[in-house]
Amino acid sequence: MRDLDSQERLILRALIRNPRYSDNRIGTVTGIPAKTVSRKRLRLEREGMLKYYTALELARTEGTERYGTQHMIIIKFDMGVTRGQIVEEIASEPNVATVFSELIRDSFIAETDGHIALIMIVEGESDSDVADSVQGKIIPSLQKNHGEDSIDELRTIRLLGTIRRE
Repeated sequence: MRDLDSQERLILRALIRNPRYSDNRIGTVTGIPAKTVSRKRLRLEREGMLKYYTALELARTEGTERYGTQHMIIIKFDMGVTRGQIVEEIASEPNVATVFSELIRDSFIAETDGHIALIMIVEGESDSDVADSVQGKIIPSLQKNHGEDSIDELRTIRLLGTIRRE
């Protein structure tokens, strides 16, 4: 990990505000020449420090109408399950990739109370559909890779909607 210079920090702040900004727009907003923005942005991308993704709204009310509900699932692992183990499982297990693409909108690795946790936004037609997916697919997959007693706690929070600042 390297330290970011002042120009890189300004470029990243502009992209956080609006990831669709062009290099020219970032240059205007930050006062950094567009060629410098382009060069530094490319370097940040190559180094893996800057990543992009697209979020598709799948809810019934605002999006594609694919899903009726979303839940935030927080899975807190027992002590001894490491961040590296979770990341390796997600990267190498083919079944995990299928489950992730079918059921999980977003996922994050986290720490809570000294334990490694997996936080996921799981989508489904109904609350029961989400519960079936979590209990029938996600939990068994995690237990298969980390042991029957590897999960310390599971919490579910029903999400009501997305708030984004444009």
